[in-house]
Amino acid sequence: MEDSAIENVSRALYQYLCQNIVGTEDHVKTIRMMNTVRDDVHSNKNCTIITSGSFGEGLEMRDSDVDIMFVMKELMVSEDTPVYFNADTIYFTMDTDYIQPGYTKLRLEHGKVPCEACEKTGSNFYFSNLSFKRHFSSEIFSTLHGPCLSDKNGLCDLAYCLYSDLWITPAKQWIARSNNSWPRSDVKQAIVKHGVLFVPIGVKGSTQEELEWRISFSVGEKLLINTFTHTQLVCYALMKIILKDIIAVDIDCKELLCSYFMKTVLFWICEELPSSIWKPENLIFCYMRCFRRLIYCVEYKVCPHYFIPENNLFENKIQGHTQETLFNKLYILNSYGWEFILLSDQISCFNALAYDISKESSYFPVKYVEKVTSSAMFRADHVYPTLSLVFEKMTYKILSFKSSKIKYLYTYYMSKYCGQILPIEDMSSNKSKYKHNNTCISTLLLNTRHDAVSGWLMLASFFYKRKDYKTVIYIVQYSLLKCSPEKLQALMDISNIDYDLLHLDLFKKMTTVQLRRYLLLNFINFTDNSKLKLNLIPNEIDMGGKLLISPVAYAHFLLFLCHYHLNNSKKYLDSLMDLQLTLQGRYFIEGTDSACYYLLGVCFQMIEEIQKAKQAYKRSFEIYPNKKYNIAFQKLSLLS
Repeated sequence: MEDSAIENVSRALYQYLCQNIVGTEDHVKTIRMMNTVRDDVHSNKNCTIITSGSFGEGLEMRDSDVDIMFVMKELMVSEDTPVYFNADTIYFTMDTDYIQPGYTKLRLEHGKVPCEACEKTGSNFYFSNLSFKRHFSSEIFSTLHGPCLSDKNGLCDLAYCLYSDLWITPAKQWIARSNNSWPRSDVKQAIVKHGVLFVPIGVKGSTQEELEWRISFSVGEKLLINTFTHTQLVCYALMKIILKDIIAVDIDCKELLCSYFMKTVLFWICEELPSSIWKPENLIFCYMRCFRRLIYCVEYKVCPHYFIPENNLFENKIQGHTQETLFNKLYILNSYGWEFILLSDQISCFNALAYDISKESSYFPVKYVEKVTSSAMFRADHVYPTLSLVFEKMTYKILSFKSSKIKYLYTYYMSKYCGQILPIEDMSSNKSKYKHNNTCISTLLLNTRHDAVSGWLMLASFFYKRKDYKTVIYIVQYSLLKCSPEKLQALMDISNIDYDLLHLDLFKKMTTVQLRRYLLLNFINFTDNSKLKLNLIPNEIDMGGKLLISPVAYAHFLLFLCHYHLNNSKKYLDSLMDLQLTLQGRYFIEGTDSACYYLLGVCFQMIEEIQKAKQAYKRSFEIYPNKKYNIAFQKLSLLS
């Protein structure tokens, strides 16, 4: 194929990937900005939170999980004994003797940690990575996955890590290594300024595996990817797609390569090629350059770490029969030329002739709202410790930033968590009670600005706790009008009808925050704490932990309670029927089935339909069989 033809196909492929998988440059910037704002909102003086992985880089790939790093500020690492001590900080120094490059042991220098967290060698104490991970293990995040803690469904990985604010000697050669245009000197300075992280995982098979920590450059790598041109980012996404859809589907090659290797190869190629090469018309050339470098690395069993080249990422991984199998696989794919990418089902429908190259970037990305409001975004939101939210910080950010987009995002997160900061009611006088009510109502009205419905239902809950049933009914009926079929919810599948709807000019002109406020139906999120119990959670709901409830189901539940207390039997039975129909039709209840059946059981128990209540509680427990946190188990036991 002639060069001009290859360039035309490259442009068409670039446009296809932007439209169907990656999104436009503005779309990627939006995801990154949302991650940055959310991370900043939830970070505090003891812990910095970083959304990492593909999603943190602005990409939301198919079947990818969410990676979140928690940098513990009260534990610091340095290469040598630190000169200045903060009495409240625990200090470790690096010990890299007889350890594979890219890893270190952490020797305790100052401060106290539990005895079981360290192992004594001679007169020194070394920090155990296994003890560190287990310390943060929880009911939800209980699975050890490399350096991370994962949930049972593999949807989210949490990595708790340590931090050094100084650049380390093994990576100093990187600062002066390249004189090319990428990365720029100011980017290098920013990366060095951010220091390095230490994640709790050792060299597999090492005699000191549980005492070794991997030196992580996650922050620096994220900064590098943020400097990518959109063509570089599309090339990166294409490499991840080929790995997952073509290479890893071969059972003999499934566990041999990972996306980090793809990223490393791309970094080396970006350093070698001039920035002017990375244009849409050169996408295929750049991608094949990366792919052939990968073949070279596999053939010679060497993949140098980008920051510490002495660390061969393929060591003890790509060797012997596995190396030969993988090399043959890659060699055969390379023999097809660039067309082998069509073996991916995500790209198989790509047809270069079907794309009008002259209209490149003039489209509205089909998956824009899906990506911005997808399950991955919701999973990231729900992982953070929302009780650590500092509203003063958010208010300061809203007032200080000039960018309207950033202001809107901080306002969005302030609205999202307003319902969790209501004050304890002061009963000392009527004036105090009146002031408290006005404060709560004002706060809950702010809570209505982050999605279509959940804030209004929280306001209705507030009035229900004060037995103002008529106001509750009015608010809930208004809320149900908003629960229309075009709305979107976390974890739901996006249909073709939804895609068509998003092409309407109305949605094209909306900002991300406006789209969420108009289109999203968030869960009702109750946690077992005193403020929520006093202000919002109906007394009929016994709490055993965290409760995520479908907004539609909760609306019908509130109507049932109000009509029940108003002694209107016909209307509360109608509301009960509506709740049952919501469950049967699975109307916006994705991921909340257990809680919805629990509410149904409460309703039946209140009207003394004990057998039906038992059935509902039993179904709730079957869906979520946790005796400690699913209160339906206790209800069922009492009824039995």
